[in-house]
Amino acid sequence: MSQLSTIEILGGGPGGLYTAILIRRLLPHVKVRVTEQNPEGATFGFGVVFSDRALDFLKADDAETHDLIVPHMERWQDMTLNLPKGQVTLDGVGFTAVGRLELIEILKDRARDLGVEIRFKTRIDSLDAFDADLVIGADGLNSLMRQSFEDQFRPKIEYFDNHFAWFGATIPFDTLTQTFIETDKGPLNAHHYRFAPDRSTFIVECEDATYKAFGFDAMSEEESAKLCSTLFADVLKGTDLVMNKSNWRQFPRLWCESWIAGRNVLLGDAVHTAHFSIGSGTRLAMEDAIALIHALKDHDDIDEALAAYQAQRPPVARKIVDAANTSATWYESFGEKLRLAPMDFAHDYLMRSGRMTPERLHQIAPKFAADYEAYSAVHG
Repeated sequence: MSQLSTIEILGGGPGGLYTAILIRRLLPHVKVRVTEQNPEGATFGFGVVFSDRALDFLKADDAETHDLIVPHMERWQDMTLNLPKGQVTLDGVGFTAVGRLELIEILKDRARDLGVEIRFKTRIDSLDAFDADLVIGADGLNSLMRQSFEDQFRPKIEYFDNHFAWFGATIPFDTLTQTFIETDKGPLNAHHYRFAPDRSTFIVECEDATYKAFGFDAMSEEESAKLCSTLFADVLKGTDLVMNKSNWRQFPRLWCESWIAGRNVLLGDAVHTAHFSIGSGTRLAMEDAIALIHALKDHDDIDEALAAYQAQRPPVARKIVDAANTSATWYESFGEKLRLAPMDFAHDYLMRSGRMTPERLHQIAPKFAADYEAYSAVHG
């Protein structure tokens, strides 16, 4: 029997901090420490978005943490598609959002209140620096743990063709909105939503040909932010986009065949990625943490617990990751879809992940479903 007395967590993002909270709640006898390379109070990105009912898992498992987060969240019930040929409202496609830094601060304070030691501004170059019964890698896409045991985790990583840059905006938007525009150099899309009463996330995305035609690859962060502010001036109401490591990237499609390597275990973006178009990255990391710590609670032997985590969690996460990948693929040809009439475009958009059925559409967005049936009856 392998008893558990010390756990080290690498990474102080939402996934790592929530893992520490769960350890203190469910394994109170275990000593836990979180190590984060960035300074306290620093974060990259702007808002974190959840589908409307995505926090139900948190309410069921940890009502206290859920109740700390929810008052800080922005919430809306509809989604808006802004198209060159018109606007479509998708009823019932609700989301919530909170500032990434605000979420981290809430989780950090909760973890410390429970007695978790957190080290910020501490760079770890080798896992040999840790002396613990278990080390948890919640250290994101560039995970040191995954790279250190690559032959055991067996990661596969590819990149989608589209390019995107993650900006912020100083104005709120009523709903989660997708704004599609056509230009003489190709189409662009913006995913934007408010995460505070006066602030929003604003992700600009385009196909590879458009990216090259505009020359974004040769621009500075400031130059591309200025150009994107101009391109989306209408929806931004003339305001300038805000930068925070807003460099152009291609989204990585990462999946590890194994999530454990001896007494080292991965969760969140360190082991899998889910495209931002379905808003599930943070949710997945927190659900990974729940699965892992419950497995440790339910098994006296560490290795048996890790084997249970490996057997139970990846198949569940894979369904969401696959849906996100399918959604991301839809965006790689959104320029062609702009030829569609707005209602047809909206229907195609809702069906993009492969998880939506006509029956489910009627349940989620009854008004749009009825309007689309009436539209189809006339237009065929």
